[in-house]
Amino acid sequence: MVFDMDGLMLDTEPTYKAAWQQACTDLGFTLDDAAYARLVGRITEDCETELIQRFGSGFPMSRFRVRWPELWRASVRLGGIQCKPGLLTLLGLLDDYGLPRAIATSSEAEYAEFSLRSAGLGGRFDVVVTSEDVADGKPAPDVFLEAARRLSVRPNDCVALEDSDAGVWAASQAGMTTICVPDLRPPSAAAASVAHRVLGSLDEVRELLSVMLAADGKTGA
Repeated sequence: MVFDMDGLMLDTEPTYKAAWQQACTDLGFTLDDAAYARLVGRITEDCETELIQRFGSGFPMSRFRVRWPELWRASVRLGGIQCKPGLLTLLGLLDDYGLPRAIATSSEAEYAEFSLRSAGLGGRFDVVVTSEDVADGKPAPDVFLEAARRLSVRPNDCVALEDSDAGVWAASQAGMTTICVPDLRPPSAAAASVAHRVLGSLDEVRELLSVMLAADGKTGA
């Protein structure tokens, strides 16, 4: 199974959203909710390009790159990072069946490691693939294809879990059975159409996976 990280496993998207919006405000710009929604699930480089296109060449990107991580890390140190409901029981099911699992995230390696450690998930995944490991970020399929390669499994034998449109497109293009568990907003009609299922929680994912495993004749440890 291949997991997205932010917004799917970890309740970090509100923290990122607040940090990016406050950093823009501090620099004299307004990043509203609709504009931020266009950034969800995409690599930082693409998000920065989107900001330049929105605010123009006068946007102080170098200052923004310093300011938003300061705000984000301060928030995490104060409140920590919470796992999404149902994540730990889902991981427990994978443990029971001895199923390998990977993370395929648009975050950079430093942020992925910091987030997983802060959430108490260090060592729970066989493979962690970040945006730094591939040429093109989501919605390109590269990060999911690399995750499958490192797990030594075929992409079409993988179930991928995603919360964003960009991630759903990426996993689907990789040939994985893609389940969307929306976070900040529901999937677009186009993204929902390529997902195998759209579910409301990771608890629902666990229930569906149990049925899928039973249909395959697999038994837990």
